[in-house]
Amino acid sequence: MKLRRRNSKLFMLIFLGTLSAFGPFVMDMYLPTLPEMTGYFRTSSAMVQLGLTTSMAGLAAGQIVFGPLSDRYGRRKPLIIAMSLFLISTVGCIFARNISQFIAMRLIQGFAGSGGVVLSRSIASDKYSAQELATMLGLIGAINGIATVAAPIAGGFAAAIAGWKGIFWCLLLLGAVLLAGSIRMHEPLSGSKMKKNSREALLGGLKDVLRNRRFMAYALQYGLTMAVIFINVASAPFIMQEHYGTTPMMFSIVFGVNAVGMAIASALAARFRSMEKALKVSGDGMLACGILICCALMTGCGFWIYESLLLLLLSMAGMSFTASNALAMENGHDNAGVASAMLGTVCYAFGGIVPPLVGTGDMMTSAGILFVIFTFLSCLCSRAAASGLHPGRLFFRRKQAA
Repeated sequence: MKLRRRNSKLFMLIFLGTLSAFGPFVMDMYLPTLPEMTGYFRTSSAMVQLGLTTSMAGLAAGQIVFGPLSDRYGRRKPLIIAMSLFLISTVGCIFARNISQFIAMRLIQGFAGSGGVVLSRSIASDKYSAQELATMLGLIGAINGIATVAAPIAGGFAAAIAGWKGIFWCLLLLGAVLLAGSIRMHEPLSGSKMKKNSREALLGGLKDVLRNRRFMAYALQYGLTMAVIFINVASAPFIMQEHYGTTPMMFSIVFGVNAVGMAIASALAARFRSMEKALKVSGDGMLACGILICCALMTGCGFWIYESLLLLLLSMAGMSFTASNALAMENGHDNAGVASAMLGTVCYAFGGIVPPLVGTGDMMTSAGILFVIFTFLSCLCSRAAASGLHPGRLFFRRKQAA
């Protein structure tokens, strides 16, 4: 019998970490050049920002496609297709003649980039399990957190040298490197685990994932934690700069420190004796921090009190990301592609819901209240998963034994 070849653990860590960071780079790298692009395409800022919206829509929709397909055809082939499509769409962005063509290419670019995001979790789940999976996802999460900060900074440097097109040339180079890595990677999913009947098996896999109470609780908890992150993303620029009077440079530094703290906590989650313990600690910690930061904002606290509580809250969120991600993929291991797609869809769904809520009424009050609501719901879901209950039934006493 022919033995399956395996890639080294170092190669997989670098490769999967870069794949998971693809989302932030695709979405955020060209943010510093939005004003320049408005002049280049002779259009409004709203139209240029639409390219950001369409890329996020593509990132969400693509995961629903590439995740299930990878359960049927393996991880390697869909990943090669996704990276090839990414290269084509990136060239389309560079040579777009008008803003409409650019927006259309951004939609395709986000769709293709989603293949890397969703398959990074699926491949990790194929190759690792239990604590080893948690360690790998923790390291990947740390890389992802750093990428969130690095993407706009790298974009600013690239734009300073070569304008907005320079950013997309960098993305083209990154895509080419990942395509080469995809070709070099050996298929991690054995043929016996691939779904034989594409339609019936994939629908069956989707049903299995949706009926898996623990997976759904962990996935929902993952999405609610993402909501906490987006509350900060939507509110911090206004609270720090308009209320506390920090400069844009000071805001960037503080934002970067918070993101690094979140990345470090994400990696440290693997140090717990179990992911269940890490999730309980981080869930309770997020709720406590959410309540404290709400009280602080409503009582007009000083900047450093606000920042210290925010850093602690985001650190707890980073730890929660690793734990809920690992536990969800462990529980959805038999349908890893579908499970990973579900995680990504829930994540981006909450990311789109939260920002409009933050802008309702007074920013200090709305952000504080939302921190409490979403950290409470996140904590609730982690307890529901530990109890094997549907999240909505945690308030009710079970009448029958499982």
